[in-house]
Amino acid sequence: MHVMNILDTLLYNKVYYKDGKTNYFYSSIFLIDIFFMGYLMKDSESLMFREYLSNESLESLALIPKSDLHNHASNGANVEYIKKLLNIDIEAPPECFSSIVEMEKWAHAKIKKFVTKRTRYEAAFIQAASDNISPLAMSFFRVEMNEFGTCENFIKMLKGMKKKHAPETFFLPEISYMGHSALDEIDYEYSLMEEILSYDYFRSIDLCYDGSAHPTPEFKNFKKIFKKAKEAGLRLKAHVGEYGKADDVMKAVEELELDEVHHGIAVVSSPQIMRWLSRHKIQLNICPTSNIMLGRASGYKEHPIRTIYDYGIPVTVNSDDILIFNQSVSQEYLNLYKYGSMTSEELDLIRISSLKEESDDSQNKQ
Repeated sequence: MHVMNILDTLLYNKVYYKDGKTNYFYSSIFLIDIFFMGYLMKDSESLMFREYLSNESLESLALIPKSDLHNHASNGANVEYIKKLLNIDIEAPPECFSSIVEMEKWAHAKIKKFVTKRTRYEAAFIQAASDNISPLAMSFFRVEMNEFGTCENFIKMLKGMKKKHAPETFFLPEISYMGHSALDEIDYEYSLMEEILSYDYFRSIDLCYDGSAHPTPEFKNFKKIFKKAKEAGLRLKAHVGEYGKADDVMKAVEELELDEVHHGIAVVSSPQIMRWLSRHKIQLNICPTSNIMLGRASGYKEHPIRTIYDYGIPVTVNSDDILIFNQSVSQEYLNLYKYGSMTSEELDLIRISSLKEESDDSQNKQ
């Protein structure tokens, strides 16, 4: 049956009178109609997404809804936007950084010293909107609040930026803590949580540390922070497995009761732990270009996401630090497709799955 006839049948009940005339009226099936049309639209998006990948059309890919669930707010801006905004030239980064320390030194010398953090935040929202990112889980270190006065002022500023630059973006703000914090610093951060959580603004919590310069944190030291966040309904995440061992990932998930892992690619060395993650449906928020430019993967074709996906572990494709790696989420998908790591059908399934958080939260209404 022609699609318009199907829609016609679904949208209306037809009542025929004796004179042969018909009368159309809306019925209770209208709710089903809306669902059906939504399904058709999503199916159409999938077809377009796969076509745009095969055509390597980056501009068209930017029109398709995608998530970015691993995005550092202060590094989320598009380099070209910053160059035009400030009328400055920014040289390309090296092909590979030897460490996160080297990466941060380069970023400060070449970009950050010219651009305020507030401007970088705004540019990150602009970038997300331009790449049709929704949901957007953008992370902020708790200590970043200190630069803007109070927690209330910080949240008010972010709400204003989101409303101005990305009103249609489904926003899931994430609060992040430094994994190499001393015990007294952890106690201090814990003492601030009551006020922070009272605003009901943040939707997830993250533990972040530089695995290239610091040993794996004692996850047990952060248990009380994560327990309090869980009681408040936040999703629990941690940066682990970018460096280090597969065992670190499993330990972090168990001790902190994580819902998601940022990076986690070290698990590729352990089939046992990959099967464990798959059974427990622990999502890995993977950033391909970041892994390559920090020497954690040799290329897109060889990236561990292929093996991790084949083990049935939920994965998402994300940007990490666009300001440094200069790759949007659309570009990340295209890179994985172009270099033969994954098929367009597989990438579309990842894209669709990563949009699910949009239906579980009402943060975008703020």
